[in-house]
Amino acid sequence: MGKTIVEKILGRASGKENVSAGEIVNAKISFLMTNDAVGELTVKAFEELGTEVWDRERVAVILDHFVPATTENAARVHSLLRAFAKKNGTHLLDQEGVCHQVMIEKFVVPGDVVIGTDSHTCTYGGIGAFATGIGSTDGAAAMATGELWFKVPETINIELSGTLKEHVYPKDVILKIIGDLGADGATYKALQFSGKSAKTITNAGRFTMCNMAIEAGAKVGIFEPDEITQKFLKERGKEDGGEFFESDLDAEYCDFIPINLQEIEPKIACPWSVDNVKPVAEVEGIEINQAFAGSCTNGRLEDLEVVAKILKGKKVNPDIRFLIAPASRKVYQQALKAGFINVFLEAGVTVCNPSCSACFGGQGTLWKDEVCIGSHNRNFRARMGHKDSKVYLASPETVAVSAITGKITDPRRLKK
Repeated sequence: MGKTIVEKILGRASGKENVSAGEIVNAKISFLMTNDAVGELTVKAFEELGTEVWDRERVAVILDHFVPATTENAARVHSLLRAFAKKNGTHLLDQEGVCHQVMIEKFVVPGDVVIGTDSHTCTYGGIGAFATGIGSTDGAAAMATGELWFKVPETINIELSGTLKEHVYPKDVILKIIGDLGADGATYKALQFSGKSAKTITNAGRFTMCNMAIEAGAKVGIFEPDEITQKFLKERGKEDGGEFFESDLDAEYCDFIPINLQEIEPKIACPWSVDNVKPVAEVEGIEINQAFAGSCTNGRLEDLEVVAKILKGKKVNPDIRFLIAPASRKVYQQALKAGFINVFLEAGVTVCNPSCSACFGGQGTLWKDEVCIGSHNRNFRARMGHKDSKVYLASPETVAVSAITGKITDPRRLKK
């Protein structure tokens, strides 16, 4: 019986030739990341072990959730993490952007086993890495040993066919999948995005889809690396990095889900659960108070370009706020060079620093009964502010069009 890409990666990392789903393995870690959301717990657990970091070049401490520090407590945590990184000689990425974007820009390559004390670490599967979120104590143990045990996950093969229609994006695809599976439909499984049409999804789109795999309970989301991946690596100066694993033709899957991209329409996740997914056309007309474009899900240059094309020559509705946060300093610089930032400012957008920003409530906090539509990944109650505020999740284009109209709007209605 053949092997899936996940079985192959974990097999190599654990030094075993024949690893199968359900088996427990002890795998060597390629990279470990922690951030200011839970980094304090990770650091404290590590220091209680009384040991040294196993490999300082393979550990990154990233400040991104509350940057610049928004409270005294955030400032205290930042100070603690800066001191830890300096003492132990690990990488410190301070005000560089959202941890997951920074990781794929600087460190991760195909075939890696990467863990992070953040659930959306699964983003890195977009370039064929086994990447997953872990708890702070597991993070501390891995920081000391360079290893961590995993149960090799079963894989759901999501076979993509057809072509995305105009106004439909990878964000709409993953929202459909989450809506169909439910919030726990893929618990501790790998979502493998395959099929001929997987090769039509851009790197940015792949990161978006893998990023949100966790919203269906998945352990990882993953694409098989290919020519598109190679181009991305070359742009990073890492064209010779990593190993391109792919699933065997006779690999065994626990489920098979065919998705025809041609049949997908703009989707939106409604409060207060990411799997509460409906066609945008069914909920349009709901008035909004705020729009947000950014995050580790949809804050890359490709996403900002979509928003800039919508906003060029137009104005944000005067009754709402529109916040945009590039995912990293590099993305911000690229957007500046492309002229997107100027388009945003002329349209009346508040351009925020590269960070998690409004996604985690660090900026643009919502008050009671306020409504926000955003391109990020979670709409849980009270995540962005008051418990009675409401958050809808959609593609960057749907967000931008809604920011102009002042209400949730199907992007297919946009008059050019």
